[in-house]
Amino acid sequence: MNGKRRMLFGIGLGGWLLSASGAPLQAQEANPTSQTALQNNEITKQENGIYLYRVKVVQRDLDAVNYFHRSDSTKIAFKGTTLLPTAKGEAKVTSERGGIVIEARFDGLTPANGFGKEYLTYVLWAITPDGRPNNLGEVLPAGTRNSITVTTALQSFGLVVTAEPYYSVTQPSDVVVLQNQIIPDKTTGVLEKVNAHYLLLPRGTYAESEGSKTVSNPITRNEKSPLELYEASNAVRIAKEAGAEKYADDIMGAAMRDLKNASYIDSSKKPDRKLEITFARQAVQRAEDARLVTLRKQAAEREMNAQLAKQKAEAEAAESQLQAQRAQMEAQTAAAAKAQADAERARAEAERAKAEAEAAAASARAEVASKAAQSAAEAREKLLGQLNTVLATSESARGLIVNMSDVLFDTGKYTLKPGTQISLAKVSGILQSYPGLKLQVEGYTDSTGTTEFNQKLSENRAGAVRDFLVTQGVAQANIVATGYGQSQPVADNNTVAGRAQNRRVQLVVSGNAIGVEKSVPAADGAVAPAAAPALTGTSTAGSTQ
Repeated sequence: MNGKRRMLFGIGLGGWLLSASGAPLQAQEANPTSQTALQNNEITKQENGIYLYRVKVVQRDLDAVNYFHRSDSTKIAFKGTTLLPTAKGEAKVTSERGGIVIEARFDGLTPANGFGKEYLTYVLWAITPDGRPNNLGEVLPAGTRNSITVTTALQSFGLVVTAEPYYSVTQPSDVVVLQNQIIPDKTTGVLEKVNAHYLLLPRGTYAESEGSKTVSNPITRNEKSPLELYEASNAVRIAKEAGAEKYADDIMGAAMRDLKNASYIDSSKKPDRKLEITFARQAVQRAEDARLVTLRKQAAEREMNAQLAKQKAEAEAAESQLQAQRAQMEAQTAAAAKAQADAERARAEAERAKAEAEAAAASARAEVASKAAQSAAEAREKLLGQLNTVLATSESARGLIVNMSDVLFDTGKYTLKPGTQISLAKVSGILQSYPGLKLQVEGYTDSTGTTEFNQKLSENRAGAVRDFLVTQGVAQANIVATGYGQSQPVADNNTVAGRAQNRRVQLVVSGNAIGVEKSVPAADGAVAPAAAPALTGTSTAGSTQ
């Protein structure tokens, strides 16, 4: 390829989901490679020295299955789409208590960046009958044979596999390479048509930045550097292009540090691959969080600008109307007597004063709204800094996340240690300086011990933290505690370090005072203020939680 010309690749997701009536559904967050869809069907066309790749729109329907609750396992097949017709696979779907387990195997998956340099991996998605996508996990390349075992809480869904720039995307790309197929006499359940068609949209432009870790040949897991490092570089680059360094600089800074650490390990003579991959995957997660926070802040910014523009237009229209009225009145009163003319002039002056007062009031309201938004942002940054002096705190789309590791409790117990009480007392004092804040206490465990024990332990730990904060002056109506047990790990439960990360209690702080308008939900597993716990403060099942 000419050095002055680069082949630009991209994808468009606008209108990816359609309702049963054919109306577009609003996507929760845009896919990082989404661009405006191209309108013509030319294969290639040169514009300003840049070659664009264009394909026709292909619409597909997807079958969904309502799997019977806690029934025997069933099988379902996968068939390659026109993008990868040689790919195939099958899955064993088992409905169990608390969720559905999917054990899938795939054959014929070629390296993902064969579809474009921006694609590095594959992701398995569950699509609900109403068209809502759920990221079930990454299908890591391993030759042409791949397998994945995941659990989902969904009851009815269809399954597709897409090529993605990294594993933690929140919306699927249009590069759908596999979709599920019903196997006659082997797939048991209630067959449902997905109300939303999914479209393989034409790919738009996707420009790669300088220094991007891509190669001219397809990337596999046998490269000198791990695939996860390429994904991390991709995720950080995409987040930067979205503006994350401006709108989520703290999260983006952490992502860039993780990528730098992974790159440093990769360049060493004897790299620690496990540690390198750990840093790389953390960089991907943080880059995606930064991108989503950026999109939301940009949307809020656009909404505020639109409101200001609307207020300005309304004020100008009102002023124009008043001017027209004054001109008409002046023309009518010109032929009247001097006394009547004087009265009309006085009336016109009164109208002018009224219009000016209304304009001034509208301007004042706009200024107050702008200052309120700025004040909330400053309060959030200040609160983040104050909480970080006591416990590790980070910003997320849900609010400020205060993390308490399990070392704040005795093993298998939910009684707060004296040091923990001191930290929580400091936290409560800080929170009371911001009236109206909402607080959700969330307890989690690792997978050691029984599910029932872990669930109860997480609830008791969350409840203990909530009750203590209430005694320290936090309003009981503004705090709720929830236990999630082992259901939401943030690290690998097969390692000591991973289990330590999973044993935690999180405080989610939100409220209008810090610009996060989110009420605390009464979720399943919520702990009542006066709960009589089954545990007596000690473990009876040998748990290491």
